[in-house]
Amino acid sequence: MSNKIQAIRGMNDLLPADSTLWSSLDETISNLLISYGYKYCRTPIVESTETFSRAIGEVTDIVEKEMYTWEDNNGNSLTLRPEGTASVVRMMIEHNLPREGIQKVFYNGPMFRHERPQKGRYRQFHQVGAEVFGASDAKIDAELISITDSLWKSLGITARLEINSLGSKESRFAYRNILTAFFNENISQLDEDSLRRLKSNPLRILDSKNKDLELLISNAPKMIDHLDDESKEHFTILKTYLDNLDIPYEVNPKLVRGLDYYNQTVFEWISNDLGAQGTICGGGRYDGLVEKMGGSPTPAIGFAMGLERIALLIQDKKSQIVNKRCQLYFVVLGDKAQIESMKLSKKILQVLPNITLSNDLSMGSLKSQMKKADKSNADFALILGEEELSNNQLSIKPLKGQGVQQSIELEGIIQHLQEIL
Repeated sequence: MSNKIQAIRGMNDLLPADSTLWSSLDETISNLLISYGYKYCRTPIVESTETFSRAIGEVTDIVEKEMYTWEDNNGNSLTLRPEGTASVVRMMIEHNLPREGIQKVFYNGPMFRHERPQKGRYRQFHQVGAEVFGASDAKIDAELISITDSLWKSLGITARLEINSLGSKESRFAYRNILTAFFNENISQLDEDSLRRLKSNPLRILDSKNKDLELLISNAPKMIDHLDDESKEHFTILKTYLDNLDIPYEVNPKLVRGLDYYNQTVFEWISNDLGAQGTICGGGRYDGLVEKMGGSPTPAIGFAMGLERIALLIQDKKSQIVNKRCQLYFVVLGDKAQIESMKLSKKILQVLPNITLSNDLSMGSLKSQMKKADKSNADFALILGEEELSNNQLSIKPLKGQGVQQSIELEGIIQHLQEIL
């Protein structure tokens, strides 16, 4: 016998037993964003490599080490998308959408990074992201944070908010020189990655996960102490909004986010229930990215959250989160009843599309079908045999103690279900 074919390491199956949780999670997030006026968009999972190298920055772990990139038959360099923002920006520019006014969009789909798989982090993972184009005021920064705060409350997740400001392009350039001078004075303490980043993007040293550098980084000059006046005012207004929205936050001067395109507001939501890698949502402003990718200057901000990590946090709250659909199980005996059950199932679902109706496929005995009905966790069993059919009736048996079995005229079954469900 040949060996079983297995999924590629870091790319996992969604099993049927988990599908209800994921469907409810997707629905909860989508409904929340739609209620705030965001519209769903979808971009291809394959883009030109330049989409990401230009947006994310050449000197990042994603571009240097983690992207799945190859050449097609025409010699074009293509990449599986490692994150969603760059693709959405490309879409905005290509279709001239910012010209139509402020754009509020969200996406949901798979991303791909070749990194070491660990709890809640995979090589194919799924993100929901929201992006806003054309709004420069800190009010939209606060709205995005408020949306995520509402989501955690609805899902029963405890998370803390960290915020920072990276300032304007000009203040970041000035700060970069100050930071470079500091690290050059302490160059003997830097590791290999940090030495490389010192030449290309010293701010990325602040994002280092090397514990040996923690003290050095904590003593480094802080961006928040070198903000221009406009960025200071923007950050102050954001904090005022958060205070008035009763959203607690911590200002973390070391928070820089991992991608090059951020400016001014950056934020992360962190859970203590996922170990060291506790970030479940991150975002911020990227006011220069649209222009950098070939569009007109457009202020922009967004966030992204990893669904695998959120799913881990809500596993034990599954019963509270899953949207309960009433379930029926059709127990059928006899050839004529089989045909009638199919016709009746179709009519019932046309009128009651928000229930689940499973029509038995085993062709077993009444006893075996009833066992399957109980095992399916259905609320009611619909029983149709030759005797019921000859009497033009159908029996309804409650399976969770909601009453006694009844016989209902076939013509009135839909009305009866509407009354009891």
